[in-house]
Amino acid sequence: PTTAVLRRHAATLEASTTARAAAADGATIRRFKEFHDGAASWSRVERIIARVEAGPRGCDTRFIVTSLTSGTGKTLYEGLYCARGQAENHIKAWKAHLAADRTSCSSAAANQLRLFLHAGAYWLMWTLRAALPKRSPWRRAQFDTLRLRIVKIAARVDDMKTRITLHLPSACPAAPLMRLLLERLPRMAPV
Repeated sequence: PTTAVLRRHAATLEASTTARAAAADGATIRRFKEFHDGAASWSRVERIIARVEAGPRGCDTRFIVTSLTSGTGKTLYEGLYCARGQAENHIKAWKAHLAADRTSCSSAAANQLRLFLHAGAYWLMWTLRAALPKRSPWRRAQFDTLRLRIVKIAARVDDMKTRITLHLPSACPAAPLMRLLLERLPRMAPV
């Protein structure tokens, strides 16, 4: 959490970054500052990195405390801190959207199989999202949204000798997206 002492250390950087962002016609500017400080409850002085981001939405300042001595503030913040947060988001998506935390069987082997199947479902959803266009808002959609809007769609399947045909409902809002996915997914499959 932010304290008055941390705010004092970052005040000049916040002001200059906000001024630069205003001069840059609405572009978002991100800058970093490092300093050492120690709270009264800490046993030693720690390295603190301030990340200041200014843009059309205003100024946003974040602080991280680290014991790492090497690496720039930008490298530590973007390479380690944000990557750790992204890993936590992946675990949350696996648990919340794919129900991977349900291990309620009395047998350990059954729970292991259940986790294995959930890992496969995560890989399938990740592949599905990777097949979507890069600039599409679907590319950043959560797994439960993809599951409800793309995977759980009523369709009639015609299985013929040389091909499989999917007949979507005439009022299907995701029909163009489904067509694109069905064209791209076979090319992504390993041979």
